[in-house]
Amino acid sequence: MGTGYNFYRPQVTPAGIGAYTASAGAALEALRPDLPSDQGLLAWTYDPNMAGHVTAQSSGGVAGRITLVRIIIRKQITWSSIWLGLAGVDTAATLSNCYLGAYDSGGNLKGVTADLSAQLVNAANAKAIGFALTTPFTATPGTYFIALLLGGTWTTNTFTLKASGAGISVNAGLTAPNLRYSTMLTGQTSLPGTLNLASQATSTITTGWGSQWYGVS
Repeated sequence: MGTGYNFYRPQVTPAGIGAYTASAGAALEALRPDLPSDQGLLAWTYDPNMAGHVTAQSSGGVAGRITLVRIIIRKQITWSSIWLGLAGVDTAATLSNCYLGAYDSGGNLKGVTADLSAQLVNAANAKAIGFALTTPFTATPGTYFIALLLGGTWTTNTFTLKASGAGISVNAGLTAPNLRYSTMLTGQTSLPGTLNLASQATSTITTGWGSQWYGVS
């Protein structure tokens, strides 16, 4: 026998590492204070309790422009609806061509709502509200982008959505096509079938918008 110490090191196989990681991940997930499932949702962009800010900007800077918020789906789901936080309602607004949709990481439109103009302008008060996709789809695990298109005119600071106060820092360390919050195109009256996500921009964000809260059901 040698005179050195002989420490025992357990052998961990790749399969064992995977099992450990899955177990640890499940344990950490269980420690999170609030999960989408606790509120009847399948996923969300972030905890809605963090949506203390509002997006408010003139219709001249937003109408016809697509805004995108990244969301990561971690298990396969049937995606049927998109929820948003309606912070302020402008009943005098003239809205048209307002849509929510979901794009995959390749920029392909996977689901879209009907025109929401009447529902947004006629809402009785501020609320969290879900809008159905015209056709639900199966979302496999991966990165998606929730798209919002607003059209028409409204009063600045009156028609608003709940959002984070992160501003431009939401994209720290990221570049297109992986921005967590970005804008695309102008002059749109519907959500295109495909988007070139490499063209994500942040011009609207730097003028005051915060990253909107969205939920999935």
